Amino acid sequence: MTIATTGLERRAQIVSAWSFDVFDTFLLRACTTPDGVFERTYELSGISRTCPNVSASFVQHRIQAEARARGTAKDKRGASEVHIDEIYSYFPFRLFGLKRRDLNDLAESEFSAELELCRANPDMLRQYLDIKRAGHRVGFISDTYWDSDRLARLLRACRPGLTWDFLYASCDHGSGKGEALFAKYLSEQDIDASASFHVGDNDKADIRGAKRHGIRPRYYPQATPQLASKFQRETAVFELLCEGAPSRLDHGARTLRRMVAAGNAEKSPAFHLGMTVIGPVMTTFDAFIARRCDEVAGPGRKVALAFLGRDGFLSHRIWQELHGTTSAYLEINRRVSLIASADTMQPLVDLLAKILKIDAPTFRDMIKILPPEVAAFFATSPDGIVTGPEIAEALPELMDASQIVELAAALRARLLAYLRHTIPGFDECTDLVLADLGYSGSVQKALRRVFDLAGLEIRLHGAYLISLDDAFDDVADDDTAAGFISDFVVTPHIKRMLIRNIALLEQICCSADGSVRDYDGDQVLREINPRPASQIVLAAEIQAGAVAFADSAEDVALDFCLSPYEAREIAARWCTATLARLLLLPDEDELALLGELKHDVNLGTHALAPMLDVDFVRNQITARGLSAACASAAPPMWLAGSFARLSPSYAYLYTLFGANRLPANVFEESPCGAVQIGLFRANGEAALESVSVHHTGLGELRLRIPLLRTMGIATIALPLPKFAPEGLLHGVTIQSGDDVRDATESQDVTSIAAESLVHAGVQRNGAHYRSENEDACLLIPVAPMTQDFAVYSVAITPLGSSLK
Repeated sequence: MTIATTGLERRAQIVSAWSFDVFDTFLLRACTTPDGVFERTYELSGISRTCPNVSASFVQHRIQAEARARGTAKDKRGASEVHIDEIYSYFPFRLFGLKRRDLNDLAESEFSAELELCRANPDMLRQYLDIKRAGHRVGFISDTYWDSDRLARLLRACRPGLTWDFLYASCDHGSGKGEALFAKYLSEQDIDASASFHVGDNDKADIRGAKRHGIRPRYYPQATPQLASKFQRETAVFELLCEGAPSRLDHGARTLRRMVAAGNAEKSPAFHLGMTVIGPVMTTFDAFIARRCDEVAGPGRKVALAFLGRDGFLSHRIWQELHGTTSAYLEINRRVSLIASADTMQPLVDLLAKILKIDAPTFRDMIKILPPEVAAFFATSPDGIVTGPEIAEALPELMDASQIVELAAALRARLLAYLRHTIPGFDECTDLVLADLGYSGSVQKALRRVFDLAGLEIRLHGAYLISLDDAFDDVADDDTAAGFISDFVVTPHIKRMLIRNIALLEQICCSADGSVRDYDGDQVLREINPRPASQIVLAAEIQAGAVAFADSAEDVALDFCLSPYEAREIAARWCTATLARLLLLPDEDELALLGELKHDVNLGTHALAPMLDVDFVRNQITARGLSAACASAAPPMWLAGSFARLSPSYAYLYTLFGANRLPANVFEESPCGAVQIGLFRANGEAALESVSVHHTGLGELRLRIPLLRTMGIATIALPLPKFAPEGLLHGVTIQSGDDVRDATESQDVTSIAAESLVHAGVQRNGAHYRSENEDACLLIPVAPMTQDFAVYSVAITPLGSSLK
């Protein structure tokens, strides 16, 4: 925020004074929230040594002590303003191994925490000094439990030599800005309220309080409501995923984000996402890459840095912005590196096994040949399409390994020529750092085999944003691999949840080019880019915001004396929380912005997988239950976003599942009775069958009706009044298989269109229904069966007292 001071000389006669709020306006704290001061107090007081790992309890007791002190003051004095000593008089000393005589020590520890964490806000300081030089009276009015002496010490510690005309601390006067403190200030200082200004961040105390006394307010918000909401969710994610770690002391990372956002004009929603979320994540990762390069460097070593395309494109842009042209951008992917590394057929088999589906033309594009035996194998499948695991299993019988080895040698030579052209001084390089989003180091391992086959002794060092650490045991002895978000930051279970949803970040960070398929000298030969032009434009706008953050962050951090990347573990945890919040708990604006993205499968196919599919999630919950839905394989690629599109609470339940905090005996289903249903054949014959009714932890009812193809059932009659006369019908789904177990476990779930269902004797309005009489039924048409068994699942939320 900038307070206009143009024409101050002209206005000198009509402006009586400018007053500034202190905390979160003139002074900012290098912690996530104001109670970070309490967390630091816990550390500085020594209690962290005598009572380790209880910072959260200390903070909560400090907050409760203040609440009790203020409540007592209100009852006794009619005002809730208190001094710091009064607050600590209500603190549970014995719990933390302290005596009452330690009260002053605790208060001094908290003041020391304030001295350490507070920073003068450069923007406010400039305005303050400009106003003072223009001859206006200027000072501070603060709602605080620090008396004016300590408040003065704090202000001068943050800005040595600072002077003022007046300073008011609410605890000294028994009244806050929202009560009588402004009136006391106006009276004592003989200020003309109508010609005076007050600057502050609190709408109630600073803005409405000033207006109530005729003072002109100037609002200085800490963050927009949207950004504040993101921060609140990030804190919840941090405390869930990084359990036990202090959650308020981040070395100023959040303060940096607030100040960078405040200093940049609001642009498009995509740019804002890059500025406030992606930029902070990738800039923190950049600091990790720089540290990795420093760790690798040493006497006699020549270190080169390369970012792996396409996902490393944004990281490379940020590195160039912050460090200059001291790195290379390598267009190399898993497919090219694995084939180039082959001296047996196994790497190709491993690659094919990871492909969902493939046809003969795509196989030829990948391998450069299509032997007759392989072509015949494809021809035996419907539409010439087979699954990756099917062709991987059959390939050793269809091709001679020597063909693969010969093709690999040729590609390897072209790859090495490309590396020599792209990385200056490649042959003199002793160590090559490979930076990428992650995850198991497959390109690094393949390059190791390429280098070994070529007789190159260059050591390889992976620097990954997020890593599957148990996949690094087979990294060569002289090579290294490290993930910034490692298993020491979050558990492996949580890590896999993040990677399950990482496709969103990949598409945001990706270059606008198609995936590499080969090389011709120094030229990269690429696949066509199947992603829509609108998606490429969107990603570019997000990246622009991320680069803008990186460009601004260094100067802002220096201005505020912030060091958000100094402690690697703390930086990694908050980077995780920032990224995880976007992936797992997106808000409605982010879902609208990112929901239409498609994921480029990038394994030699042109397939695009959907990022979101809310119907898929709803059908999985109906057919298989919540936990099974949370464990669904891709697509959709952004499973957490699909849950979030269903509802924010479902997104949080998915996050709990990924953190291993969703107990099955609470959220899964249990039998609660049985109901007889009618099964009607096409010839009119009917039979009654009993099926179980299950009750889920979300308050829904589930019925699963197994059918055998030989039964020839045409219609299912479900007597709703017998178990749920009124409710919300979420849907009816079908699963198929060779037996009932295969069917019920199948992720291939289809839903029956609502208009195909017949509500006989049932009043219906959208999903809501109410039975009109005891004979009412939901009639479900049975589709022609292609497998021996089918399972029809029905999901209902009973309403009122309708549960029978």
